[in-house]
Amino acid sequence: MAVATKSEKIQRLAELTAVSETSTGASLWREAFRRLKSSKMAIVGAVIIVLFVLVAVVGPFLAPYSPSAQTWRNEVFPNQGKFIGARDGNWFGLDHLGRDLFSRMLVGARQTLLVGIVATLIGLVAGFLIGIVSGAAATLGGDTGRRVDSVIMRFIDMMLALPSLLLAVSIAAVMGQSLTTVMIAVGVVQVPVFARLLRGSMLAQGSADYVLAAQSLGVRKRRIVLSQILPNSLSPVIVQATLSLATAIIEAAALSYLGLGNPDPAIPEWGVMLAQAQRFFSYAPAMAVYPAVGIIITALGFTLLGEAMREALDPKLRG
Repeated sequence: MAVATKSEKIQRLAELTAVSETSTGASLWREAFRRLKSSKMAIVGAVIIVLFVLVAVVGPFLAPYSPSAQTWRNEVFPNQGKFIGARDGNWFGLDHLGRDLFSRMLVGARQTLLVGIVATLIGLVAGFLIGIVSGAAATLGGDTGRRVDSVIMRFIDMMLALPSLLLAVSIAAVMGQSLTTVMIAVGVVQVPVFARLLRGSMLAQGSADYVLAAQSLGVRKRRIVLSQILPNSLSPVIVQATLSLATAIIEAAALSYLGLGNPDPAIPEWGVMLAQAQRFFSYAPAMAVYPAVGIIITALGFTLLGEAMREALDPKLRG
């Protein structure tokens, strides 16, 4: 049932590109951009994302202290439950090793963004290649192509049948503890989503008039796929990439929380900071609240923008 629901959502998003023009003759993306500009959800999401990216880019240069310096180590006694909260010079207080939490949050934003982007790119590139092969085979490959598409899709369905976090944890556990492992594990989870989405979008475009016209004119199948079908099938993939960034950030934080992330505690990353704060939550809840709020707000920003883009591209919602 879970597989069917996930597949139906992916298929629905893929079908959004079946209509390339509105009744007014405006292009799909021009009309979508017009709707996005008037969407409060898109504006809020875009503002959150811009602020997050700015913090990730310039944060390490603005951090007042080194994120790994245990400057105030003699002021905190975690075994006795004595911690230092927010004060002048340490806006977010100190962690259990006497490190400045504000500096670690600023530097950790870059690591969080890096994990999200790299993981999404891994899933996007791999899923893109699989989706092209499957979509082209199903659209213009004849009987042999449909058999190839069927084999690929059954493999994709098996991946979709597994809960994404469980699959990511399994991959990370096999590969070992590292930041690279987290990126690969989260990226692999995204592969079947992008593959099925692009394949579904290409199938929706395969019956379009311009494809039939190109075939009647004797245009080579490879050229039809690469120059006609594929460019018109990318809209839902772009939307999904935005939504996947939110998922990647949350799943990467979950893996780090479970101890499968970067083994170097000196390198701040919001998921790792959350895991480190777990032991001291009764005495210093702020240590966990700050990275948790950062993860939630960042994921919310990408989700809001992605959902707004999906609605802007939906022909049923255009007036």
